[in-house]
Amino acid sequence: SVAAFLTKDMGHDATGITLKLFDNEDIGEKREKTCCSLDDIDDARRVCLKLGIPYYVYNFKDSFKENVIDRFIRAYENGTTPNPCIDCNRFIKFEKLIRRAEELDFDCVVTGHYSTIEYDKGADRYLLKKSVDSTKDQSYVLYCLTQRQLAKTLLPLGTYTKEKVREIANELGLINARKHDSQDICFVPNGDYVKFMEQYTGKHYPAGAFLDLEGQPVGRHCGAVRYTLGQRKGLGLAMGEPVYVCGKDMAANTVTVGPENALYSSMLLAEDMNWISIPQLKQPMRVKAKTRYRQAEQWAAVYPEQHGRVRLEFDAPQRAVTVGQAVVLYDGDVVVGGGTICQAPPTKR
Repeated sequence: SVAAFLTKDMGHDATGITLKLFDNEDIGEKREKTCCSLDDIDDARRVCLKLGIPYYVYNFKDSFKENVIDRFIRAYENGTTPNPCIDCNRFIKFEKLIRRAEELDFDCVVTGHYSTIEYDKGADRYLLKKSVDSTKDQSYVLYCLTQRQLAKTLLPLGTYTKEKVREIANELGLINARKHDSQDICFVPNGDYVKFMEQYTGKHYPAGAFLDLEGQPVGRHCGAVRYTLGQRKGLGLAMGEPVYVCGKDMAANTVTVGPENALYSSMLLAEDMNWISIPQLKQPMRVKAKTRYRQAEQWAAVYPEQHGRVRLEFDAPQRAVTVGQAVVLYDGDVVVGGGTICQAPPTKR
């Protein structure tokens, strides 16, 4: 809402848009407090009325199902860990929505993400940079933006702190000035993604064997999709020392557990790379890297590999580097690029 106000305040003709991405019935949810609910749409409409700008709802449910929900389920069923927020940005907000904006002769799409976009004349490239508010920086989930998309996007909140944004919303008398930040996956509002998957697909994910690092059975699990790399809680195993999820074999329906030192990786391979500050990686480069949204950046060297993949070698081994998640590379406050982790072999210790 504040992004809409700032856009108008810059002298642009602004139009408010809510994306209708699913119905509550689609996700087995009866309450009206989820993202995309009628309450949210009503709040957005009232904000646009107060700002004096037009307001529309676009129905992107089919695309969201195909590119976000179905990918989410497929990833877990294949034993990887998805990042649906990145998929939503990649396929919906900054692809389908920008195409719709172009069809309607809008110049750009404006969002409330906490990052900044700058044009580098020397490199003739648009740059994605971190937010001024490091506690809210969302550059990690925006690494997939292409040069075309960056050129068509405005991120006016990147130079503000979240406190300042709420202060502006309060001063404007916006109805959602004190609305809580969203924390859960929008289509899994209670956080129980396995329950959602079973309701959505009609499948039941069966129990199977817990194995130790030598492949010997040590107990029974409640369905391999329920466990993520590095997980300790909820295993229900008494092995004389703390154990963690170290791997899964979805075909055999087994979950491997072991000590924490089995979780560390010094190297990863990533694919489906998107480069922002450079056209492509032609030679090794020193970077800082994040393999999770809330992770502190870690020093590493990145090397080009065949078929557009890269190899990242960390200065210090990293805990629970998870296949399916994004690795995002930084040079200072500039996003160099990012991709999807496809391998992360454990470091032999």
